Amino acid sequence: MKFLPSPPKAPKTDSMVGRGMEIALTVALFVAVGLGLDRWLGTLPWFTIGMTLLAGIGFFAKFKYQYDVAMDQHEAERLERTGAGRSGDD
Repeated sequence: MKFLPSPPKAPKTDSMVGRGMEIALTVALFVAVGLGLDRWLGTLPWFTIGMTLLAGIGFFAKFKYQYDVAMDQHEAERLERTGAGRSGDD
């Protein structure tokens, strides 16, 4: 009997779509808050610009910290797999 190879796995796009929606909606919310503050205080466009930059910098920092955590986990897994984490002086 001949077995067919398993079909290739599709890339996980749901997390990327979720991240994209999170970024878009959060930035839109920050822009709306900035516009509201600008109209209320009569300072157009300063709060809008500031809130947009704040959202962008916040997301950059969030993704940087998530990346660092993921890379630390990968490095620990690699060291565990290769046995480099063990000392040879037993």
